[in-house]
Formats: sequence, structure tokens, C-alpha cells
Amino acid sequence: MKELTFETLIAVFEEMFGRGLFWALAIVAGIITLGYFYVLVRDRAVSWRKFLLAQISMPFGAIAAVLFVQWVTNSGFRDIGGPVDAIVLLMVATAGAIGIAVLTYTVESLIWPKKEA
Repeated sequence: MKELTFETLIAVFEEMFGRGLFWALAIVAGIITLGYFYVLVRDRAVSWRKFLLAQISMPFGAIAAVLFVQWVTNSGFRDIGGPVDAIVLLMVATAGAIGIAVLTYTVESLIWPKKEA
């Protein structure tokens, strides 16, 4: 692999997770992102209380993402071989933290919409 392209990344993720699971995760992430944008446009402002609760959920999302990837790829922490593996694991944790924060904020805003003044 001489160059890293978008198609190469998709092929690697399909190989890691399986085609069905990868695309299911991508579709769910897209739906959650659209819901987040809908909530931001609808409310026209960020609710800092909901944002704080979303930030509190971030460590749980990071841990869940790492454990999920370890389970799906049939590997464990003993298989971490070098700095690149640690960097990838940190990237997975970061993605999980951001993902759960967006999900938490979106769900909170859909359940408890902004009160009109």
C-alpha cells in the first residue's frame, strides 16, 4: 500500500468489522449526526446544561468504543504491539467519546426540547 486513499480506508474497515456491521455503524452515525444538526437548527442555541451532561458521558463512550473494537476484532490489550496500535486505540477512544456526547446531547434535546420564552 503506497498511498492511503478513502477507498483503502473503507476496505480496511470493512475487513475489520465485516461489511454489514461497518455500514450499519456508518448509517447509524449519519442518522445521529443529522439529528444533532436538526436539534441545533431547531433550538437556535446550545443548551449548556445538556452540553455539560453530554461531556460527562464522554469517558463512558470512550471506554465502550475501545471495548467494542477489542471485541469485534477478536483481539485484546495484550495484542497492542507498538506506538501505532496505541495511537489507533486513542483515536477509537476519542471517536467514542465524541460520538456518545453527540448522541447524549441529541437525545436530551429531543426528549426535553428548549422552552420558548
